[in-house]
Amino acid sequence: MNIMLTDQKCVACEGGVPPLTPEEVTEFRTQVPDWIVSADSLRISRRFVCQNFKDALAFINKVGELAEIEGHHPDIHLTDFKNVTIELMTYAISGLSTNDFILAAKIDTLPR
Repeated sequence: MNIMLTDQKCVACEGGVPPLTPEEVTEFRTQVPDWIVSADSLRISRRFVCQNFKDALAFINKVGELAEIEGHHPDIHLTDFKNVTIELMTYAISGLSTNDFILAAKIDTLPR
């Protein structure tokens, strides 16, 4: 892969395209190695551990701002007051798209 995911922009997906193949998912994961592909291969997720509740909320807000800029929105879960799990999936195609990996790579660059 020649282009870094963080250098790309999410493109609106209205459906009509197939989800990424397992080979494409494997290739993209090289740039986001801390993200886990679900057993059904429909989504990726990563757990972030923050220092405390306040830091977790601040991180969630940074993810939200980034998601708005990219026009691609994750599922965000806050548990045990400081654990933030981000799940990405492209709902329009019921699977993974390049957008999921672009946003994952950009989330990885956010300060916590």
